Order: sequence, then C-alpha cells, then structure tokens
Amino acid sequence: MKRKQAEARPRGPRAGSPRGVGRLGRAQRTRKPSQEVFSKTEWRLIQSLDTPAKVQRYFSLMPYNWEREGGTLRSFRETVKRNEAHCLEAAVGAAVILEQHGFPPLLLDIESVDLLDHVIFVFQKDGLWGSIGRSRDIGLHGRKPLFRTLRDLTWSYFDPYVDFSGRIKGYGLTNLNDLGNYDWRFSPRNMTKIENHLRELPHRHLSSSDKRYEQLLARYKKYKKRYPDRSPAYYDNRRDWML
Repeated sequence: MKRKQAEARPRGPRAGSPRGVGRLGRAQRTRKPSQEVFSKTEWRLIQSLDTPAKVQRYFSLMPYNWEREGGTLRSFRETVKRNEAHCLEAAVGAAVILEQHGFPPLLLDIESVDLLDHVIFVFQKDGLWGSIGRSRDIGLHGRKPLFRTLRDLTWSYFDPYVDFSGRIKGYGLTNLNDLGNYDWRFSPRNMTKIENHLRELPHRHLSSSDKRYEQLLARYKKYKKRYPDRSPAYYDNRRDWML
C-alpha cells in the first residue's frame, strides 16, 4: 500500500464479526449484505453516498490514518467508527458503500519498485474506468471514469507516484468476493487475509522509460527541497483527478 514515509508498509495491504454479521451465511457473505446488518448510522451514510464522486469526497475529507498506535487495516465498520482511513481502508470502505449501489467490490493493487503499493477501489461507468483512492499524496486520490482500460487508469498514477523511492511497475485486480467466507465489511480485527491476497495477486507488468522517470524524480526532489511539507499537484493530468 502506498503510504509514503509514515504510511509505508511492505508490499501488500491487510478482516473478522460484530453487530448482525453472525447471521450471514457463507453464500450471503459473497453478495452484498442486506440493510438489517448495518447500524442506522452506517445505513444512512451508505444511502447518502450513492455515487463514486460522493464517496471520494467523503474519504478525501476524512482525517488520514497515521497509524500512530501501530499498523491498522480496518474494515468499513471500524473505519466509519474511528473516522480515519489510509489507502486500503478507504478502498474497502468504498467497496462496501458502492456495492449497495450496484458496483462490484473491485480493488486494484498498484505495484511499486519500492514495495510500497497503493490500493484503490475501481469502477466502471459507461464502459470507462475510474477509481476512488486515499493517500497522503494528493495525486494518488481518485480518478474520474475516463479510462478505456485498467492499464490506462494505472498510467494516470505513474507521474504522481514518483517520489524518492516510488515507481510503478505493475498492477493487479481483484474482487473482494473472491475471498469467500471472509468478513471484510464488518470485522473488528485487522484484515490480514486481504493483505496476503493482494500480495499474492498476479500483476501485469507496466514498462516505463528510465529517462522519463529520472526527469520526474529530479522535478520531485527540486519541489520537495523548496516545499518539504507539501504534496505536489503540478501534474498535467490533474483535470482527470477526482478529489
């Protein structure tokens, strides 16, 4: 997961069964759960966030999870309860919310050479791909549904991904329902199975120019030397971002 500096963890992201979930059988847990397993607060939230743009805005405004008390990979329920999220927590949360509005729970793992992957929720609208993301880096948030392929979508993250160590080298798609009887929606525990699952995903390779990478890296270093506490937003594709 791409959590730069304080957000860093070795490649791959990180579930368990609170209120109402015990009533769900194996078959039901691979489909979207019904209203009664959510709390009233959770259900009101889900009903109000009925588009990807609204979900992205919700997570963009949510405080970032700095994991100051140790690493976390929380379910939707725990993320809403604690009102903070990092990349995987936001991606899982988006999956839970938007599956109630007809979107499959798809996550894309963006693989980096420094083993600090970034995980986003991806969706299609009119046959085009978009995403929902949360990061300390503004360029790694969501994308409007403008991309014909997942490869094109991943490329839109290439430039903003370059920092002192990051460089995208591949991407892998998964449907959270592939986890079967695993509680990634409501668990009170860290979602270690998701972390392992994403780590083991087959990833499609993304080739890139060394010259382009070196230019991006030099620009990033120059920017951070001048503005050490800012996240760069000078990229040409900013009009495609969904914040």
